Amino acid sequence: MKEVLDFLSRWDLALVPAVAVLAAATSYLWAVRRLAHRQPEPPWPRWRTSSFLTGLALLAFVVMGPVGAFDDELFWAHMVQHIAIMMLVAPLLLLGAPVLLALRTSGRATRRRLLVPALRSRPVRLLTNPVLTWVLFAGALIGTHFTPFYNYAVTHPVVHDYVEHPLYLGVALLYFYPLIGANPVPHGPSPLAKVASLVLMMGPEAMTGFFIYTARGVLYPAYAVSPRPFGLDALSDQQLGGGLMWCSGMVIGALWIAVAIQAWLRAEARKGRRIDRQIAAGLTGPAAS
Repeated sequence: MKEVLDFLSRWDLALVPAVAVLAAATSYLWAVRRLAHRQPEPPWPRWRTSSFLTGLALLAFVVMGPVGAFDDELFWAHMVQHIAIMMLVAPLLLLGAPVLLALRTSGRATRRRLLVPALRSRPVRLLTNPVLTWVLFAGALIGTHFTPFYNYAVTHPVVHDYVEHPLYLGVALLYFYPLIGANPVPHGPSPLAKVASLVLMMGPEAMTGFFIYTARGVLYPAYAVSPRPFGLDALSDQQLGGGLMWCSGMVIGALWIAVAIQAWLRAEARKGRRIDRQIAAGLTGPAAS
């Protein structure tokens, strides 16, 4: 119990991430309130607001909370950061549909001259291509864990905090953007392609954890010489982190697959109702005339 309390009592508050999280939360809530005044019907779904704020809270916790405070000493804490940022924070933020909210709250001139042209631009179409985003996500996941970059980031706090974390969040947002949530996507993938992409991503996620877990030696020298709190040796610490990545890649991946399938079923139900209305209109039209 003492070790748990010691772990939970240690925080690493930092100005830049704290300001960024507060600014994002404030901007989102301001937009929701503005929308409620301008377009009260239909109301902005509360679950979208909750999802966005939960994503921000989780990001703040894993970066500045106990997990972030121990990430340079405990490999498993560092892996929890990566899992949370890439597999939970990014999709939770996107379920909040911040781009859709921006479109609904902006003025007509802003939408016509700035937002809509940007969303239809060639760079955005490229960066929301599900094949490219899959490659970027998998490449960042595998490349950073199996190259000297990981150890370099651990030993250089600026790289760790302001290169590694933004990299993971950025590629995860790009990957999940066309797959999760109601944000507008130019030439978005079909529901089947969304599900297929999420299923295929479980491979790199699980295999990254598997290879770390089964490694016979310590892969990252920084953790071999770092302080060892709570009596956990470096190899056991590495195995715990690898096991967490291995299992979470399957469990969290299955969660988002279920979300994508549910959205697919809802879309098919709406399509069915629309077809039924068209058929009914065709049957009643001649009779009415």
